[in-house]
Amino acid sequence: MTISALVQQVNIEGKLKSATDNSYQTGIIIGSFIPFVVLIGLAYWMYTSAKKRDKDL
Repeated sequence: MTISALVQQVNIEGKLKSATDNSYQTGIIIGSFIPFVVLIGLAYWMYTSAKKRDKDL
């Protein structure tokens, strides 16, 4: 996987305008938020594991 694929811009507004129905629009919105939710979950997991490790020392 190349770096350009990770930072690729997606035109969400264009997809929402050309959506066929509301369920497709909902899927686009949910799909655009999934990477942020995963990053927040990963950051929280790293924070709690570092906090536990610091508490054990």
